[in-house]
Amino acid sequence: MSGPPLTRPRAVIFDWDNTLVDSWVCIRESYNMTFRHFGMAEWSLEETRERVAASMRDSFPAMFGDRWPEARDIFTRSFEAIHLDYLNPLPGAAQMLDTLRSEGLVLAVVSNKRGGFLRKEAEIMGWAGHFVRLVGADDAEADKPAAAPVHLALAGTGIAAGPDVWFVGDSPIDTHCAVNSGCTPILMRPDTPHEGEFAHPPARFLPACMDLAHLVREL
Repeated sequence: MSGPPLTRPRAVIFDWDNTLVDSWVCIRESYNMTFRHFGMAEWSLEETRERVAASMRDSFPAMFGDRWPEARDIFTRSFEAIHLDYLNPLPGAAQMLDTLRSEGLVLAVVSNKRGGFLRKEAEIMGWAGHFVRLVGADDAEADKPAAAPVHLALAGTGIAAGPDVWFVGDSPIDTHCAVNSGCTPILMRPDTPHEGEFAHPPARFLPACMDLAHLVREL
């Protein structure tokens, strides 16, 4: 997917799950542990990929009604018990982050994963030092796709949200967040986008992590 000419970014903001780390199996199991508690039908991996994007505070009230705080607590305990066992970097992610840092770019993360989990995972991966800030769900006044977590991620860097900030993610909520904050949306995942998937189309589609590093170097 080629698009309009890109300018070299000053900063890159990444989504976390399934952009830098492979976490679909963990997410599915955490949801299914929650569904089992409520006697609800479990999800397949494909259903999980199709349905999970928004943060818990944005998605759980519709899913669980008045019992959503209970569901949130069960999901949180379930996820906390297993997430470190499933923590795997996506191919090329570590090399890409090293390359972007060596190119002098400011890096940050905006995720709808709970902030405490996000930062713990980054520490264990040895990646926390790459990022000026790791912003998770509930850290800002609103969650992705709102612009608030992007502004929080960039606070203190001297870089304002704009076209020279790339927002890199794997799903429509990421390109939506990029557009809401005035950043350049970049889709990075193995799966080619399908027709009608993106209300806010990405400026570029990159199938692999190192494709992003190569693109930045070309600019």
